[in-house]
Amino acid sequence: MEPMIAVNGLEKNFVLHLQGGVHLSVLRDIHLNAQAGECLVLNGPSGTGKSTLLRLLYANYKPDKGEILIRHNGGRVDLARADLRKILEMRKQTLGYVSQFLRVIPRVPALRVVMEPLLSAGMAIEEAGERARELLLKLHIPSRLWNISPTTFSGGEQQRINIARCFIARYPVLLLDEPTAALDAVNRRAVVELISEAKARGTAVVGVFHDEEVRCKVADRVFEIFGETGAA
Repeated sequence: MEPMIAVNGLEKNFVLHLQGGVHLSVLRDIHLNAQAGECLVLNGPSGTGKSTLLRLLYANYKPDKGEILIRHNGGRVDLARADLRKILEMRKQTLGYVSQFLRVIPRVPALRVVMEPLLSAGMAIEEAGERARELLLKLHIPSRLWNISPTTFSGGEQQRINIARCFIARYPVLLLDEPTAALDAVNRRAVVELISEAKARGTAVVGVFHDEEVRCKVADRVFEIFGETGAA
């Protein structure tokens, strides 16, 4: 079966202009794929480019070489060559991304933040709200916080809002950058359950998990990254 993600010959370099134009080769000749319904874990020492690879898969960065083929609306799109309009369309319909930090508009309530992907896709506010409340309960966010901006929350609470906002849309592809890093054991288990449910729906998951217990529970395959430099 054609994979959901196919990466071929991917390379990424950075030039540090404020440090005399130092050239960093972060990723070189990366080949990987991820099938529907599996979790591919990116593994390797800190600083080997795991987060950089996830950002490339989300088109936050452009590669210097290679292709990133994503199944989208019955076809395949090369993110390395896609224009901004296509990238935004894919982020709305196909690509979900949990970064290590929550970025939201101040004063927007947590419930609305979580609902937003569904509202943007045209779902009725009542149905979107029901789904958001279900996820917030599953991630142990108390109802007293739902109408408060998550910018006031603790780091672990913010990360759970981040996770809920991504998982609510049921994207075909999920990119997860240390989603459980700031969570306690109870909420780590809740995230593992969400990942398992996503895989059962046929979602392809690519993620970085520094917690060994979580990594072992979610991984179907592991892709080792050794890296070219000390850049992450």
